[in-house]
Amino acid sequence: MRIVVGILMALLVAAAPVSAQSQVEISGFFGWTLADGVEGDPRLAGDGNLYDQAEPADSESFGFSVATVVGQHVEVGFLWDRQMTTLEVRGNATRELGDLNITNMHGYVGYNFGSTDSPVRPYVFGGLGATNYSSVEFTSATGAALETGGNTQFSSTWGAGVKLFPSAGAFGIRAGVRWTPTFIKSDAEGWWCDPYWGCYVVGDTQYSNQLEFSGGITLRF
Repeated sequence: MRIVVGILMALLVAAAPVSAQSQVEISGFFGWTLADGVEGDPRLAGDGNLYDQAEPADSESFGFSVATVVGQHVEVGFLWDRQMTTLEVRGNATRELGDLNITNMHGYVGYNFGSTDSPVRPYVFGGLGATNYSSVEFTSATGAALETGGNTQFSSTWGAGVKLFPSAGAFGIRAGVRWTPTFIKSDAEGWWCDPYWGCYVVGDTQYSNQLEFSGGITLRF
């Protein structure tokens, strides 16, 4: 949360000198998110299967954004969305553990192509923030009631799409795609040595990725 608050404060400060030339856009959207997880060492569970992956299932998502459009093209804002899914473990078999909510919070900067009064406005954006994974309540293979702890990790988000304003007014519709890679862990993979820099451990960094396809509405004023 400290990361998100810091990013928002920096974006607000950057936008303040040109606020008199800006528009405000508020958007809401629904979509479908393709998600993946991470791999680890194989673990033998009580059901006799080996599991070495933990992954969120693909599922629906929803969210909103609030932004200031500075001048003709630059957009500075905050984006929040949630994927309501389930956590699965995979290996010799696939087992669903329980319900999982993945919540993304990002400050972002975007670029809108075309003029302000254009009925069709393609856009691109990128942002930084955090992704929260809720706790998951589940029953183990031996019948014990267990719960995973929730976790919040640094993430970035990148997207593109198009906004349509049929009457060049305040109401529009939008469609887009967004990729959110979230840092999960880094496993030691070996050593790398250089005559000048010396030797250090090389890590295998793992990210949990979300690829969201969404559509929604936009109000500007």
